[in-house]
Amino acid sequence: MRIHALPLIVIATFLAGSAQAEGEGRYRMDKTEGGFVRLDTATGEVSLCRERDGQIVCRMAADERAAFEKELDLLTKRVEALEKGGATALTDAKPALPTDEEIDRTMSIMEKMMQRFMGIVKNLEDGEEETVPGKDTIPQKT
Repeated sequence: MRIHALPLIVIATFLAGSAQAEGEGRYRMDKTEGGFVRLDTATGEVSLCRERDGQIVCRMAADERAAFEKELDLLTKRVEALEKGGATALTDAKPALPTDEEIDRTMSIMEKMMQRFMGIVKNLEDGEEETVPGKDTIPQKT
């Protein structure tokens, strides 16, 4: 079955590119001995279709179905692991509070910043210009 599915996938991929270029719809159906082959030109998926009771019933090709089920199983396991791990992580997690040393250091930094800012404001109110450390003052022409 894999030997027959591989050429179908190659043909489907080729047809997907050409169908989009021609402006056809998303799906393309071709008649085969046992029914139809439906190609999704957007994704390249191939489905095998048969007519039953006046309706066309399609199923994924065997290789694609196996890959689909494998991916679905993997995603199911990931969701279960996240739900299991997420529930315990939420109930056991406690917020990490800063230590007294970290609070003191932060307050010290904020105090220095406020003192400098207030100094700038005072200088502006007094009409003085503050010189920036490391920056040369430009002599004014008289």
